Amino acid sequence: MTRNHPHISRRTALRTVAGAALVSVAGCLNDNDGSGTPGDGTTSPDGKGPLTRITVEGTTLVVELSEEADVDQVNLIQPNGELFGKRDVAAGAQQVSFEIGTAYAPGEYRVLALKGEETVAETSLAIQPELVIRDVGLYRNNPDKPWDEVYGESQTDSKKNGEAFVTVENTGSGPEAVVELRFTGDVPNPVDDPRGSGIYEKERVIVGAGETVDIFSDSFPFGSEIGEDGMGCSTDGNSGQFTVVLETRTTGQQVTKSYDVEYTGSDEMQNCEVTISEA
Repeated sequence: MTRNHPHISRRTALRTVAGAALVSVAGCLNDNDGSGTPGDGTTSPDGKGPLTRITVEGTTLVVELSEEADVDQVNLIQPNGELFGKRDVAAGAQQVSFEIGTAYAPGEYRVLALKGEETVAETSLAIQPELVIRDVGLYRNNPDKPWDEVYGESQTDSKKNGEAFVTVENTGSGPEAVVELRFTGDVPNPVDDPRGSGIYEKERVIVGAGETVDIFSDSFPFGSEIGEDGMGCSTDGNSGQFTVVLETRTTGQQVTKSYDVEYTGSDEMQNCEVTISEA
């Protein structure tokens, strides 16, 4: 995979395949005089500090406080030093949260626990998404995927054969949004500028930290009609290479991965045997 620094579709169907929805974010917890030992971001160093756990759940940063915490307010500071937000802590409350969404600035954030004007505890943590393309496939080779659920039972097998799924994992510590899906190179219908986002029926797919999801295409990259620059099937066989391209919102980067492909067994794509393997 290489990392390089839309028109609205309809509804994106995505499916969590693996991974946890709850991700602990590593940080450094200090006591109120700054002499604490760095912790792992889940508990305070001595087990007695007011900040007991910092986690990212989906697109929300959750701060958990100890029962004994004497804290009036929790502030979240962005990587550029500016205030992201602040939350008052009600008497007896042990949790506050910040909705970071997918338009946040990746980098190191600080969580400050305050009593009046005094900072009594501080945590630093990195919130950074990292998308990896794990797999790509077609209906004819992966009938166990939820094709009918995604595209509808009324769709013919040949039509579903024209679409593809891409499995994406977020190995980072913050959520990311995929806003465009493209297939370039040796597919029957390569599209550099897909209709809408190129994702089925939605303009974006959110991939939380630690999550793996299937994203389904909406541009018929393996359709039966061969585009001007496309590669199709033949009885003698054709082979080439195509690239999956994801555009992201949070980092604004492209995530790409190339695959080798072979088309054999027929002159028509709907009856073609398509073999996809990592390049």
